[in-house]
Amino acid sequence: MEISELYQIYQACGGRVTTDSRTLQGGELFFALKGENFDGNQYALKALEAGAAWAVVNADAGVSGEKVIPVPDTLEALRALARYHREHTLVDGERLTVIGLTGTNGKTTTKELIRSVLAKKYVVTATEGNLNNDIGVPLSLLKIHDKTQLAIIEMGASHPDDIRHLVEVAEPDFGLITNVGKAHLLGFGSFEGVKKAKGQLYDYIAQHGKAIFLNADDPDLSAMAAGRGLATVPYGLQTWGVMVLPSDASHPYLRMAIPSEEDPDTLLGLETHLVGAYNAANVLAAIAVGRYFDVPLDDAMQAVSEYVPANSRSQMSRTGKNTLILDAYNANPTSMAAALDNFAAILEPAKVALLGDMRELGADSVAEHVAIVRKLGSQPACLVGEEFKKALDITGMPDTVRWFATSDDLAAWLQEHPLTGHLILVKGSRGIRMEKVVPSL
Repeated sequence: MEISELYQIYQACGGRVTTDSRTLQGGELFFALKGENFDGNQYALKALEAGAAWAVVNADAGVSGEKVIPVPDTLEALRALARYHREHTLVDGERLTVIGLTGTNGKTTTKELIRSVLAKKYVVTATEGNLNNDIGVPLSLLKIHDKTQLAIIEMGASHPDDIRHLVEVAEPDFGLITNVGKAHLLGFGSFEGVKKAKGQLYDYIAQHGKAIFLNADDPDLSAMAAGRGLATVPYGLQTWGVMVLPSDASHPYLRMAIPSEEDPDTLLGLETHLVGAYNAANVLAAIAVGRYFDVPLDDAMQAVSEYVPANSRSQMSRTGKNTLILDAYNANPTSMAAALDNFAAILEPAKVALLGDMRELGADSVAEHVAIVRKLGSQPACLVGEEFKKALDITGMPDTVRWFATSDDLAAWLQEHPLTGHLILVKGSRGIRMEKVVPSL
């Protein structure tokens, strides 16, 4: 089947696509994707019975029927459909503008901030949650509808060519890399490998796009941008003369003073619901994008101030017994160090850090966990996971640190040794499930 024919079917389905037969509501185009641990082809006929209008299956899967569409590779068909839709979506007769976003840390927060800022003036379609991989990006593109005026597509990567494959589908006009740091080293091999992989977004924009939004204060990003012939839209704390105001118990969230557009000597106060000075660059990225697309600064700042993070990303909450900084969605050496720096800067007498292992660091794992243990210094902490155990075997167990094999073990200990009146940082890689300790706090 030609992609144009498949596109007509997609349109007849109202632009509704799913890869999960459990989410069917009726009338969708179902793609039977196949991976190492799953095979959607086994559910294609059940999907049709459950109300799917059509099912796209692998030709060699042996599935047939009146509403079955066999293709050589269902994932490639999904990618091709998403790219075709992206290329054929017009706004006032011009091709839809897509902003592509990646980075080691802060991708989802930055994407949500940009969405909030641009939504003050435009109808925006953006990646939902963190659907930023080879399946999520096509599905995000297929959410673009006839009212969309701007699209923001988040792209994640854990292997060298992931971004290259994703930009070939999303075809972004603008690019933004939040930062580059030590994450997924098992897949990238080294920090240089991280920069090379993330830099594929810059490569695409240099060849096919318009400009990148660049944190000009970041030496790694500036060096990556140099020599690529890129048009840049710079931003940054130093670049713009922005001040980050101190945090304390009465002002726990990120606060900033931003120069007025009319009078740079006049500073405008911005209070956010984000925890940590490390989020300042994410805020400025959103304001820079808004400024480029003619969103007034007052509107942009209002959008940022109204944004409340979710999904265990830099969330602050009060439980009645303690105040929590919950950042348990993910962790790598760069984000863990930034979180600890911010935690140390908050003036609060009773503080404890609950930290889980950082995953996918390969040969650098033990050394990076040792660095975090040493960074803790005298900060009271509970550490969870085998990688922290290896680190403690090297550094020795500080008097201020306790170790637990699993987050369940820590949660049980906290039930027997309850904390009250503390500021508590909860952070770790997703697989450690540090959110399990929250009910005990």
